[in-house]
Amino acid sequence: MSLNKLNREISWLAFNERVLQEAEDVRVPLVERMRFLGIFSNNLDEFFRVRVATVRRLIRLFRKDPKDKLRESPQMIMNQIHEIVLRQQLRFNRIYESIIDELEAENIFIINETELDAEQAVFVRDYFLNKVEPLLVPLMVRKQKKFPHLKEDSIYLFVAFWKSSVPKSKQYSLLEVPRGSLSRFLVLPEKGDKRFIIYLDDVIRMNLSRVYYIFDYDHIESFIIKITRDAELDLDDDVVRGFYDKMRKGIERRKEGEPVRFIYDENMPVEYVSFLLNKLNLIEEENIIPGGRYHNFKDFMKFPNFNRKDLVYPKYPPIKHLDLERSRTILELIAWKDVLLHYPYQSFDYVIDMLREAAINPHIRSISITIYRLAKDSKIINALVNAAKNGKQVTVIIELQARFDEAANLSWAKVLTDEGVRLVLGVSGLKIHSKLILIEGKFKKKPIQYVHVGTGNFHEGTANVYSDISLLTSDPRITKEVARVFEYIEKPYLPHRFDHLMVSPTFTRSKLVEFIDREISNARKGKKAWIKLKLNSLVDDDMVDKLYEAGKAGVQIDLIVRGICSLIPGEPGLSENIRAISIVDKYLEHTRIYMFCNDGENKIYISSADLMTRNMDYRIEVAAPIYNRELRREIRDFMAIQFSDDTKARIFDRQMSNTYVNGGDKKIRSQVAFYEYLASKHKQ
Repeated sequence: MSLNKLNREISWLAFNERVLQEAEDVRVPLVERMRFLGIFSNNLDEFFRVRVATVRRLIRLFRKDPKDKLRESPQMIMNQIHEIVLRQQLRFNRIYESIIDELEAENIFIINETELDAEQAVFVRDYFLNKVEPLLVPLMVRKQKKFPHLKEDSIYLFVAFWKSSVPKSKQYSLLEVPRGSLSRFLVLPEKGDKRFIIYLDDVIRMNLSRVYYIFDYDHIESFIIKITRDAELDLDDDVVRGFYDKMRKGIERRKEGEPVRFIYDENMPVEYVSFLLNKLNLIEEENIIPGGRYHNFKDFMKFPNFNRKDLVYPKYPPIKHLDLERSRTILELIAWKDVLLHYPYQSFDYVIDMLREAAINPHIRSISITIYRLAKDSKIINALVNAAKNGKQVTVIIELQARFDEAANLSWAKVLTDEGVRLVLGVSGLKIHSKLILIEGKFKKKPIQYVHVGTGNFHEGTANVYSDISLLTSDPRITKEVARVFEYIEKPYLPHRFDHLMVSPTFTRSKLVEFIDREISNARKGKKAWIKLKLNSLVDDDMVDKLYEAGKAGVQIDLIVRGICSLIPGEPGLSENIRAISIVDKYLEHTRIYMFCNDGENKIYISSADLMTRNMDYRIEVAAPIYNRELRREIRDFMAIQFSDDTKARIFDRQMSNTYVNGGDKKIRSQVAFYEYLASKHKQ
């Protein structure tokens, strides 16, 4: 790896450590800290399923061809990953134990099956018999039989039992802990002002004698294990079969993906660990990680709060958009002026209402939309189906390869087709990641196009926790080119030109280079020159090198990067003029914004694309310019508030130390400050 760039996998682990910092931060409400442990765990699961799985494949490739020109030994990367993950696991365990102690100080107790009193034991036994036992399927594990397939998202109790008088009588079994239909946490009856929780795992442990009653034994013990599998979606090359069917088959094969991580209770006897590793065909290159008594901490994202408002973040009601509230209809307002929406500070319902309005408006002829991820019970889909039933021409371009949402999107594709919606499955070789809506019709008897360009998905659920921006406009400079994007998706073989939008995979990279070169030129002429970017990830080598070049030329560069950042800021002789921070807080920072000084005539864009090779070269992405003077000021204010954060902002450096920004006496927490900014602006 170049000394001038950080490894993306190691940088990602540094990002997840920032999540762990939130769990450790005593300023964060107690139940929210537990939920940050869940987010950390969920992130790590996905990291192993995707990134570690990729490194494993590189290791195998490197062994076959050691002369392959890789910048860094994949085995070296894997060793670093393993070392960091183990270190983070120890920190995780310390934080968890600390939170348990603090919960007890609040009279909330997490107890196991050995700590139940008689009354609680009866309650747990009844719950087990009525709710849990019908869902259990004990699998007997015998040496001569094929080992059962372990599911990716599940945890298992590995159970061993034997008769002490018969040394060779030991038997092994696996019990999958039910998920989905049952909560991981069973809240027990209160005792005075004390609250009690027991894990579902321990509910089962308490009742193992009930599960294995037919066997003659006098010793039984159990330990939790978990497997993580390669999530690569392999699609076969059978050109006869349709893409829809290929996706369905690929999703089924993913369930059989190779293990990339095995976690087990560190108190499990070596005999059992060796048995499992042998049966799972796990060897040294796999990540074998000893853990605690419990796994699948991602369930902590749903940790109960006992209606204690002091243990969770205060709820801020969505700020009503002053213009939208005053306007008779949303489309009528957009016909006159541009609208900017900030989630979750403002409600995503405005977008849903816009589609509902279009669905029944007699002057609307057609609706087109690109979909990447949707909520489980999507109001977006309901609005589109309603539009189709009302005779509108509805075209939905749905991305079937949205990672981990493939199955859901396949189901939505069928729903839409059954309802008569025109479905387009995208462009071969490209993921469609843009967030576009195009509504066409007439306003005051003249043709008009209304457009939505956003940074986040059309997902009501994530819009409550992801920080994103939507632009609603009828500006023909933008609407005509959004219509051209839809044409490009359906007819990529035709030439297309974009003068206002940045569109990947053809124009984004070249346009960004053009803007950066302009700042370099202005800096060399002694003019004011700066670049401000807000991103999720910055890892594209050429873009990193271009930013280094700009910084060396005297361009002041300020970056907000939530996750992975290969660029190293503040390095003498390399990046003295580059500053980079990361903000991790209550909401997931997801907005992408590009800002360029442009000799005082600022260029401001919102985008669906990060500065990653995949976003610029292998996806259909759209960045839209902000032309409205008032909205440009609003975005500049938003960025200024973010850069002033000295409460939740961390500094990027070569060591990836995640040091907090040290500000003045008046502490600024950008997410709270921006909420207050919008509330003041839209005060009625």
